[in-house]
Amino acid sequence: MDVTRWHAPSPERPRSVTILGSTGSVGQSTVDLITRQPESYRVEALVAGTSVELLADQARRLRARLAVVADPGRYGALKEALAGTSIEAAAGAEAVCEAAARPAEWVMAAVVGFAGLAPTLAAARRGAIVALANKEALVCAGSLLIDAVENSGGALLPVDSEHNAIFQVFEPRQRHAIDRLILTASGGPFRNWSLADMADATPQQALAHPNWDMGDKISIDSATMMNKGLELIEAHLLFGLPADQVEIVVHPQSVIHSMVAYRDGSVLAQLGTPDMRVPITYALGWPSRIDGPAAQLDFTSLSALTFERPDSGRFPSLRLAREALVTGGFAPIVMNAANEAAVSAFLARRIGFLDIARVVEDVMIGWEQPSTPVQSLQEVHATDLEARCRAEKACQSRRLSN
Repeated sequence: MDVTRWHAPSPERPRSVTILGSTGSVGQSTVDLITRQPESYRVEALVAGTSVELLADQARRLRARLAVVADPGRYGALKEALAGTSIEAAAGAEAVCEAAARPAEWVMAAVVGFAGLAPTLAAARRGAIVALANKEALVCAGSLLIDAVENSGGALLPVDSEHNAIFQVFEPRQRHAIDRLILTASGGPFRNWSLADMADATPQQALAHPNWDMGDKISIDSATMMNKGLELIEAHLLFGLPADQVEIVVHPQSVIHSMVAYRDGSVLAQLGTPDMRVPITYALGWPSRIDGPAAQLDFTSLSALTFERPDSGRFPSLRLAREALVTGGFAPIVMNAANEAAVSAFLARRIGFLDIARVVEDVMIGWEQPSTPVQSLQEVHATDLEARCRAEKACQSRRLSN
């Protein structure tokens, strides 16, 4: 990767940015960082799902050129909210992809779930610096996304705290000397719960993450530890190491965000407070480091840093993710689609918490598509749709049996 074509943002050379998913937790953190140094950034476009009021407020504050709401039914409300400004308004899935394709040097890809795949690819294909906060885009179409970045001469910067940590301490020229990658996990809200208690867990309890402030879907994935399963697949794709060289350890304090262990016995770790503005700041300034507002670690106040093995019996999503990675082909797409459908069903109280992983496994076991390489976005969409349909049927069966 030739980093010399990019320069750190500054008042003299402001960086043009687009934020896909600006009203979500990662998007709001990105907006917060930009508002602290507005002279160093020029906002090309902001994209949100349905939150018109917040989107319009962000667009006004950041003087964005374009604001897009994914829900076409909210176009009128967005247009009205931006009345009296020169900000362009648009709506719908096509407009979201068009926003990603506009000439911004840096794009935050933070649309949650499978919906973020197409706009992320659009940004990658034109050679942007893509700050990737969307796990599903890489899990479902990793080869397509990575090929798009390489062919366009762009850059892919992981924003997940774990992969961002590895990115910071990974030495590409020493790849041969790497023993393993170590992804840390907080363990989520149910780390010490019994299976019986987990079976009765409510959405409110599952959303109560002990360390991080995240959106609903990501919080539930943390509670099931599917987020760590998705991150396992991401790490394989981002850093080119096989599954057996990616380890997951539970680190409840969320201070060490991940590590790279080298064959000489050295382990390099990235540490920081559990604040998503830390990895976002790194990505916003890359290839240089810039000032950020997150609190510095006070090592004298840390009573302990502890680690433990994840319990795959209580968190079967970890096993399912490894199986999907080993199977390859369309298996990660199937797993992800089934998980998104199951999480939605749990949040709607149509299935129990433990049913989430069971639904995913039901769909994966019943899938007969060969593990051939994914060739196109159309194949990804077709597989995703079919897997969601099967997951809905599995959710209905689970509900009837409970």
